[in-house]
Amino acid sequence: MTLDFSFLSGYMNYFYDGVKWTLLISFISVLLGVLLGSLLTFMKRSKFTILKVNPLKLIASIYIEIMRGTPMLLQIMIVYYAFDELLGINMKPLTAGIIAVSLNSAAYVSEIIRAGIDAVDKGQYEAARSLGMSQFMAMKLIVMPQAISNILPAIGNEFVTVIKESSMASVIGVGELMYSAKVVTGRTFRAFEPLIIAAVFYFVITFTLGRLMNYIERRMKASDKR
Repeated sequence: MTLDFSFLSGYMNYFYDGVKWTLLISFISVLLGVLLGSLLTFMKRSKFTILKVNPLKLIASIYIEIMRGTPMLLQIMIVYYAFDELLGINMKPLTAGIIAVSLNSAAYVSEIIRAGIDAVDKGQYEAARSLGMSQFMAMKLIVMPQAISNILPAIGNEFVTVIKESSMASVIGVGELMYSAKVVTGRTFRAFEPLIIAAVFYFVITFTLGRLMNYIERRMKASDKR
C-alpha cells in the first residue's frame, strides 16, 4: 500500500479545527472536573451524619465508583440521549460531550485531591486545630497549600488523559480531532492517512503538555527544598 498525503493541502484546516475543539473540550472539562472533584472530596471527608449514616460521603462514594466503573463512551451517550429522552431538551453534541467528560473527570480528580490531602502530615492539621483554628481554616491555611504541590502534577496528567479520551465524543458528532479525521476520510476516501495525521497531532499535544508538567513539577520540588 502506498501512502498518499496529497489531500492535506486542501483539508489541513479540518485538523486544525479538530485540535481547537479538542483542547477547548479538554480544558473546560478538567476545569469543571476540578470544581466538582473538590466538592466530592470534601463530601467524602464530611463528618455530617444522620442516624449514624454519612449521606454526603455515601453519595460521593457511589458517584465516584459508578463513574470510574463504567466506560466514558457509555457515559457520553447516556448524557447526550438522557436530556432528550427524559427532559425533552435537545442538547447540542458539544455541550453534552463537555458535561459527560467533566462528570467523568470529576471522579478521578476527586481521588487525586484526596490523595494529595492525605499526603500532608496529619500532625500539621492537628497542630493547627490545637491552636484554635477551625476545620475550614486549618484546611485552607495549612493543609491545602502543601497539598497543592502534590495535586497539580497529577491534575496535569489528568488533562493529558482527557485530551486523549475526548476523542470518544466524536460518536455523538462533536467536531474534535478524531471527528475531523473521519470527515476527511469520508471526503477523500483515504482511511489510513487521516488517522496517522490525527495520531501525530495527539502525540504532539500530549508530549508537549507532558514535558511542560514535568518542568513545573521540577520547579515546585526545587522551591520546596529551598
